[in-house]
Order: sequence, then structure tokens, then C-alpha cells
Amino acid sequence: MKSCAIVILNYNGEEMLKTFLPSVCMHSIHDIWVVDNLSTDNSLNFLKGNYPQIQQIKLNENFGYAGGYNEGLAKLRGQYDYYILLNSDVEVTARWDSVLINWMQAHPAYVALQPKILSWKEKDSFDYAGAGGGFLDGYGYPYCRGRIWDSIEKDIGSYNDIIDVDWASGACMVVKSSVFHQLQGFDSDFFAHMEEIDLCWRMRKSGWKIGYNGSSVVYHLGGATLDRASSKKMYLNIRNSLSMIFKNETRHRFYRIYAVKYLLEHLAALSFASKGEKEFSKAVLDAYRDFRMKKNSIEKFEPSLEGREEVSRKGKVDLVFWNWKILGKKSFNQL
Repeated sequence: MKSCAIVILNYNGEEMLKTFLPSVCMHSIHDIWVVDNLSTDNSLNFLKGNYPQIQQIKLNENFGYAGGYNEGLAKLRGQYDYYILLNSDVEVTARWDSVLINWMQAHPAYVALQPKILSWKEKDSFDYAGAGGGFLDGYGYPYCRGRIWDSIEKDIGSYNDIIDVDWASGACMVVKSSVFHQLQGFDSDFFAHMEEIDLCWRMRKSGWKIGYNGSSVVYHLGGATLDRASSKKMYLNIRNSLSMIFKNETRHRFYRIYAVKYLLEHLAALSFASKGEKEFSKAVLDAYRDFRMKKNSIEKFEPSLEGREEVSRKGKVDLVFWNWKILGKKSFNQL
């Protein structure tokens, strides 16, 4: 098998490919693949005409992020030891992929890894998605070094280290191919958002470690598919978060978390409604309704440890929203 495939998922992303592929081709040493979610723009003709060395996998429908990667990587199964899943709106830097893969090969207990992810628009600041390494609080809310809720830090070199994390960002993450397929990849019911956090949670429950390596750096545009202020993104995040927690926590623990999240997120829905932002209020209510409708069909994840021990959560914050909103702790080192 070859060591690594860089796999970019595309859906109507011709402009993203034009902007970001040059850096990927210039700075990468591994094979590059594009998995296309039945684009209706000129993406594939652009690739064929300008990047004939990039191999394509054409899907017969838009499966979303989760399903698109599952379908595409199934066609690469058995060919590569590692996949680097790279968003189409990411600019990479010299040696980015070799640093990540060399580190993974030297540390076999780790099955996922992310680089430092900075903002493409403001390159001295962290990106929203993943930043300096991802964690989960006690109620399943994700946060990062470099980004607490919507508070973004400048990059001053504080997170140039290598550490264990709870999850690696789907904007740019290495995954060990055998474990990805063993765990049946992403949950395709998620369609988009939170699927990489769910996968990393299942990996940790299965006794594998997740890492962050700040010596590899990429720049992420973000919002290329759904803007962070999108009501659809809010719906997907809330619905998928509930599914993820239900799958991975005990039933007793889930219902304790559910009660707190229900209160906080329905208060948010009331706040949105009072400000006339009815689409966001509706997104919260719809997310809870749709989760309840499908809850009985969601299977609890039962790990196969095979002599390994479950890797505990690294995030030590009980409720990151309380720290951020009430206590005013806006940076990671204040938590």
C-alpha cells in the first residue's frame, strides 16, 4: 500500500479549486484525489483541463460531507495507510503533509491528527474550525485552543506544540485508513457538521488517541459551504450534537446532558424570536424535533477495545458556555 492519499471533497467548488489547489499541488508530496458530490458547475472540466494529475472519484448524488467521504474513501480502501481529508478551501504550506504523515508513522497509537489551522482571511489569527486543537466540555460542546465559542485568538506561537486532543478538525485531518473503515467512517445521517467529532469520540472509546501537531500549518477560508451564521448550520450542529452524545454516552449521562442543553438552547430560541430572528429560533426547535423523531433508530456505539483502554476526554471544562458567556473567559488559557 502507498502511505497517504490527500482527499478533497468537492461540490460546485470550481472557484475554491481555482484559488486553493495551486498551493496543494505545490507543497504536497502525496497523491491528490478529488471526490465530487455530483457537482453541477464546471468543477470537473476545470480539473481535467488544468490538473490532469489529480485523480477523480465521481459520485452519483450529493451525499454531503459525511456521506461523500464515506462513498469516496470506500473506493480507495486497501490502497493507502492514511488519508488526509482536506477541505477545498484550505491553503497549505511547505512540508505540511510530510510533517503530519511522518509523525503518524512514528506514533502508531494515534489514528487521527490535525495541523495548526489559521484563518485564510486573517493569517495572524486562528480559524474557527479546529484552530489549535479541539476539546469537548462535559456537556459535549466543542471548543478549541485559539477559539472559545466566537472569540478568536491571534497566533502568537503559543500552540506550536504537539498535544493530545479530543477531536481533529474535518477541515484538515489525517485518519488511519484501517480504523476509519473499521469504525464505518463518518455517520452519514449527519450529512454535514459534527461528524468528525463523533468519529474521533468513537476512536477514543475504541482505545485510540487523537493528536494535534502545531509544526504543520494550513489556512482555512471557512464558510465555503455554509456560513457560520447560517440557520441551517445551526440546525445541523444541534441535531447532530444530540445524536453524537446519545450514541457515545451512557443513557443516564445522556439525559443529564440533554436537560442542560435543552434549557440553554431553548432559551436561545426564545432570544432569537424576541429579536425577530425567527429562522434561528425555528432551527433550534426543528433540530430537537428531528432528533426525537429518529432517536429510537440511533444505535449506541459499542467499542471493540481489543486489549486497549478507552482514551478519556482531555477537555477539563465542565460547561464552556458558562465560562465564556457568564465568567467572561474568552481565551483558552483563561479556562
